[in-house]
Amino acid sequence: MEYRYLGKSGLQLSILSFGSWVTFHKQIEDSTADELMGIAYDAGINFFDNAEVYALGQSELMMGRVLKKKNWDRTSYTVSSKVYFGWRGKENRPNQTGLSRKHVMEACQEALKRLQVDYLDLFFCHRPDPNVPIEEVVWTMNTLIQQGKILYWGTSMWSAGEIMEAHRVAQQYRLIGPTMEQPQYNMFDRFKMEQDYIPVFKNVGLGTTIWSPLAAGFLTGKYNEGFPTDSRFAIKGFEWLRDRWMHEDRINKVKQLTVLANELQVSLASLAIAWCIKNPNVTTAILGATKKEQLHDNLKAISSLEKLTPEVTERIEGILQNKPQVDFL
Repeated sequence: MEYRYLGKSGLQLSILSFGSWVTFHKQIEDSTADELMGIAYDAGINFFDNAEVYALGQSELMMGRVLKKKNWDRTSYTVSSKVYFGWRGKENRPNQTGLSRKHVMEACQEALKRLQVDYLDLFFCHRPDPNVPIEEVVWTMNTLIQQGKILYWGTSMWSAGEIMEAHRVAQQYRLIGPTMEQPQYNMFDRFKMEQDYIPVFKNVGLGTTIWSPLAAGFLTGKYNEGFPTDSRFAIKGFEWLRDRWMHEDRINKVKQLTVLANELQVSLASLAIAWCIKNPNVTTAILGATKKEQLHDNLKAISSLEKLTPEVTERIEGILQNKPQVDFL
């Protein structure tokens, strides 16, 4: 397994990691989570991603039970949580969501209890909060670091401008700024990683823990002829995933990518993940498999990297026709 430094920090994350969004509690139970996390860990994965809102807290509870049972050396893995949406769903009351000092502090403590750990390696602001001054957010995260409850803090789905503003505040008050961002990145979602964040990468450095490298499974090709009843697209409450991806133009592109993957004698999934981690600005790509066969195949992305020659990359671009244009003076 290859490891990359998280931005300009001294923390190293495995280039592939394992997450729980949608899957934990909604698609798999403890025994499967235990098996998949074990396979990931044995393969060299050292980062496990989570969030307060995933399955309304149940995802972190499940991961916490697995981590306690595994009893791995705590220094051998990293674990994350995210704060913004809260975990009570429609029952959320004021101050139980967002990035106020009150919610951030309490959400961190709740995540520690659910995950059954003494500290979080990474703590993300799951979305920007226009109602909270950025000074309050940076100060609160800095306080959590000083208290030893988190080691690094970052953002998720923030714009480059918002990230740079957080760095400006951190520099002004001599505080610790954000180290990492968790954006969506795959063959069809490229703007943030390949255009918006370029100045951030160059000016202050930024680690990235990208999510949905397979576009919620769309880039496996399993939806080319519809969608299986046990897939994410069939889960109640996630119809928006299906509506987002199931478009004729995108399906046709996935079919062409499937033909290319077959020619290269690799799965489309491993090729699509390899395409993501080939980007040097990607620190780690979060996998979200529900079956051990899927996870073993996803892990082959490391060996599929060698298939991405300039000629193959050019063919992929010819199919996608969506490369962002970056023009900087």
